[in-house]
Amino acid sequence: NKPAIRFQGFTEAWEQRKFGDYNDLLTGYPFESEKFSEEGIKLVRGMNVKRGYLDFSDEICMRWRTSEGLENYLLEGDDIIIQMDGALIGKSYAKIAKKQLPALLVQRVTRARAKNGVSCPDFMYQTIQRDFLRYIGMNKTETAVPHLSLNDIREFEIMVPSLAEQERLGTFFESLDDLITLHQRKYEKLINIKKSMLEKMFPRGGAKVPEIRFAGFTDPWEQRKLGDTFVILQNNTLSRADLNLDGGIAKNIHYGDVLIKFGEYLDVSRSALPYVTSQQVVDKFKGSLLQNGDVIMADTAEDETVGKCTEIAELQEVPTISGLHTIPLRPNKKFASGFLGYYMNSDAYHDQLLPLMQGIKVTSISKGALQNTDVSFPTDIEEQAAVGQYFIHLDNLITLHQRKYEKLLNIKKSMLEKMFV
Repeated sequence: NKPAIRFQGFTEAWEQRKFGDYNDLLTGYPFESEKFSEEGIKLVRGMNVKRGYLDFSDEICMRWRTSEGLENYLLEGDDIIIQMDGALIGKSYAKIAKKQLPALLVQRVTRARAKNGVSCPDFMYQTIQRDFLRYIGMNKTETAVPHLSLNDIREFEIMVPSLAEQERLGTFFESLDDLITLHQRKYEKLINIKKSMLEKMFPRGGAKVPEIRFAGFTDPWEQRKLGDTFVILQNNTLSRADLNLDGGIAKNIHYGDVLIKFGEYLDVSRSALPYVTSQQVVDKFKGSLLQNGDVIMADTAEDETVGKCTEIAELQEVPTISGLHTIPLRPNKKFASGFLGYYMNSDAYHDQLLPLMQGIKVTSISKGALQNTDVSFPTDIEEQAAVGQYFIHLDNLITLHQRKYEKLLNIKKSMLEKMFV
């Protein structure tokens, strides 16, 4: 009945209580959907409640013209909102911010409002994050559409300290949540920047220059057939069962490693790749051992991986072979490091592959069809280098904020276990 870690000055045991003892609970009003409006007060419906935030994007945000006669259903800042229906119950909850008001509560959504003088809303919100899903797993109905009752939420058992300790914990975790949100938003913003720049920094639709370009470069880009730009190497067809994760003679790159795992630019020296253990296999593919600057394309998959590429970089002394369901491509002229990986994963190139893909559940693309696609690139290798380094730097920033975000999530998970009972 005491947490493993707690703030100095707090020694009293925590007490077991019901969630409804510390929160005023209310379900929403049954608004008539045919009377929804595009103007007025926002409505909080189940579909607006995501895991940890409220989504009021235009496509799902409905409104009601007035709150007259509905004052009891007006939300207040720091109210906890809990979805009561659907596959994600127990996961879909949020705390509404003052800047999101005014808003009205709709039926099949619960509002939990901390009771003055006995409970802290930030503490109650963290309690939901720590234990609610586990509790719901034991109580949700097993119907086609799982749902909760208001009584299910009211009877949720929680461990509670004094109000003063609740407030200290609430403040601590609110600050941690702010840091998590900060890095999450930076990460998402950088992802969107990358997506936008991949569209604008490579020419599309037969254009000879990109929409956005580094200063000092004005020459039109060259366009050639892929078959005139690359030599297609031989790949092996070894399955994962034929490879060894612990070591071997040569590294092997499987189609599942392409882009989805490593991205557009693969630093082989830092990547955990499986190994080929047979010298006979390595000797057979001696003429196809990969070099820095080679590009590997996934040629068969059950998803959008088909046609995705990764450029090979930082090869060490260990031989590396392109494996199952891949097309290894070696440029027959010098390209700046990083350019080809990002260009060949951009829509500017990849859109050409879509009409060439065959199959329904499992799609594939042939080497023959690939050779007739067009490849565009700057004739000035310095412009290629500028483009490649820009995207490599952008990816490094994305990885940095992703790791910080994930690290903070792990810290929070650990602290919720150690600072709560």
